[in-house]
Amino acid sequence: MKVAITAQGKGSGDASEVDPRFGRAEWIIVVDTETGDVQTHDNAVNLNAVSGAGVQTATNVVDFGAEAVITGNVGPKAFRTLCAADVRIFLVENCTVKEAVEKFKKGELREVDRANVESHWR
Repeated sequence: MKVAITAQGKGSGDASEVDPRFGRAEWIIVVDTETGDVQTHDNAVNLNAVSGAGVQTATNVVDFGAEAVITGNVGPKAFRTLCAADVRIFLVENCTVKEAVEKFKKGELREVDRANVESHWR
Protein backbone atom coordinates (compact mmCIF):
# COMPACT_ATOMS: atom_id res chain seq x y z
CA MET A 1 0.00 0.00 0.00
CA LYS A 2 1.25 3.48 -0.80
CA VAL A 3 1.08 5.84 2.18
CA ALA A 4 1.70 9.59 1.93
CA ILE A 5 3.22 11.20 5.01
CA THR A 6 3.53 14.95 5.56
CA ALA A 7 7.12 15.73 6.51
CA GLN A 8 9.18 18.64 7.76
CA GLY A 9 12.29 17.25 6.08
CA LYS A 10 13.15 15.62 2.78
CA GLY A 11 14.29 12.22 4.02
CA SER A 12 12.32 9.28 5.34
CA GLY A 13 14.74 8.48 8.17
CA ASP A 14 14.75 9.24 11.86
CA ALA A 15 15.51 12.95 11.42
CA SER A 16 12.38 13.83 9.42
CA GLU A 17 9.49 14.77 11.68
CA VAL A 18 5.89 14.39 10.54
CA ASP A 19 4.62 17.85 9.61
CA PRO A 20 1.50 18.68 11.66
CA ARG A 21 0.09 20.60 8.68
CA PHE A 22 -1.39 18.74 5.75
CA GLY A 23 -1.90 21.31 3.01
CA ARG A 24 1.09 23.42 3.93
CA ALA A 25 3.47 20.58 4.75
CA GLU A 26 7.01 21.15 3.54
CA TRP A 27 7.35 17.70 1.97
CA ILE A 28 5.19 14.72 1.08
CA ILE A 29 6.94 11.37 1.50
CA VAL A 30 5.23 8.43 -0.22
CA VAL A 31 6.18 5.02 1.15
CA ASP A 32 5.14 1.72 -0.38
CA THR A 33 4.65 -0.43 2.72
CA GLU A 34 5.05 -3.65 0.72
CA THR A 35 8.23 -2.88 -1.25
CA GLY A 36 9.81 -0.20 0.94
CA ASP A 37 10.10 2.13 -2.06
CA VAL A 38 10.21 5.80 -1.02
CA GLN A 39 9.37 8.85 -3.14
CA THR A 40 9.96 12.39 -1.92
CA HIS A 41 7.85 15.29 -3.20
CA ASP A 42 8.57 18.97 -2.54
CA ASN A 43 5.36 20.74 -1.47
CA ALA A 44 6.80 24.30 -1.47
CA VAL A 45 4.23 25.55 -3.98
CA ASN A 46 1.44 24.70 -1.53
CA LEU A 47 3.44 25.68 1.55
CA ASN A 48 3.46 29.24 0.21
CA ALA A 49 0.03 29.29 -1.48
CA VAL A 50 -2.35 32.12 -0.68
CA SER A 51 -5.31 29.72 -0.67
CA GLY A 52 -6.28 26.23 -1.77
CA ALA A 53 -3.23 24.52 -0.26
CA GLY A 54 -5.21 21.67 1.31
CA VAL A 55 -7.17 20.79 -1.82
CA GLN A 56 -4.09 20.98 -4.05
CA THR A 57 -1.97 18.89 -1.70
CA ALA A 58 -4.79 16.33 -1.48
CA THR A 59 -5.03 16.25 -5.28
CA ASN A 60 -1.28 15.68 -5.50
CA VAL A 61 -1.46 12.85 -2.95
CA VAL A 62 -4.15 11.17 -5.05
CA ASP A 63 -2.01 11.65 -8.18
CA PHE A 64 0.95 10.02 -6.37
CA GLY A 65 -1.21 6.91 -6.00
CA ALA A 66 -1.46 7.01 -2.21
CA GLU A 67 -4.21 4.97 -0.57
CA ALA A 68 -3.66 6.49 2.87
CA VAL A 69 -2.31 9.69 4.42
CA ILE A 70 -0.50 10.17 7.71
CA THR A 71 -0.41 13.73 9.00
CA GLY A 72 -0.87 15.82 12.12
CA ASN A 73 -4.04 17.66 11.09
CA VAL A 74 -6.42 17.85 8.15
CA GLY A 75 -8.90 20.59 7.26
CA PRO A 76 -12.40 20.15 5.82
CA LYS A 77 -11.65 20.81 2.14
CA ALA A 78 -8.63 18.51 2.08
CA PHE A 79 -10.62 15.90 4.01
CA ARG A 80 -13.43 15.97 1.43
CA THR A 81 -10.98 15.77 -1.48
CA LEU A 82 -9.16 12.79 0.02
CA CYS A 83 -12.39 10.99 0.94
CA ALA A 84 -13.78 11.48 -2.57
CA ALA A 85 -10.76 9.53 -3.82
CA ASP A 86 -11.12 6.82 -1.12
CA VAL A 87 -7.86 7.83 0.56
CA ARG A 88 -7.87 6.92 4.26
CA ILE A 89 -6.60 9.55 6.73
CA PHE A 90 -4.61 8.83 9.88
CA LEU A 91 -3.40 11.33 12.47
CA VAL A 92 -0.20 11.19 14.46
CA GLU A 93 1.63 13.54 16.79
CA ASN A 94 5.30 14.10 17.58
CA CYS A 95 7.06 11.36 15.68
CA THR A 96 9.32 10.81 12.72
CA VAL A 97 8.18 9.64 9.31
CA LYS A 98 9.84 6.28 9.98
CA GLU A 99 8.04 5.91 13.33
CA ALA A 100 4.72 6.90 11.74
CA VAL A 101 5.08 4.24 9.04
CA GLU A 102 5.90 1.60 11.66
CA LYS A 103 2.87 2.62 13.75
CA PHE A 104 0.71 2.47 10.60
CA LYS A 105 1.92 -1.05 9.79
CA LYS A 106 1.12 -2.16 13.36
CA GLY A 107 -2.38 -0.63 13.22
CA GLU A 108 -1.57 1.85 16.01
CA LEU A 109 -2.71 5.07 14.28
CA ARG A 110 -6.11 6.68 14.67
CA GLU A 111 -8.11 6.87 11.44
CA VAL A 112 -10.33 9.94 11.27
CA ASP A 113 -13.83 10.30 9.87
CA ARG A 114 -13.86 14.12 9.75
CA ALA A 115 -11.55 17.11 9.64
CA ASN A 116 -9.92 17.94 12.95
CA VAL A 117 -9.10 21.62 12.22
CA GLU A 118 -10.88 24.50 10.50
CA SER A 119 -10.00 25.87 7.06
CA HIS A 120 -6.85 27.98 6.84
CA TRP A 121 -5.30 26.43 9.94
CA ARG A 122 -1.55 26.98 10.18
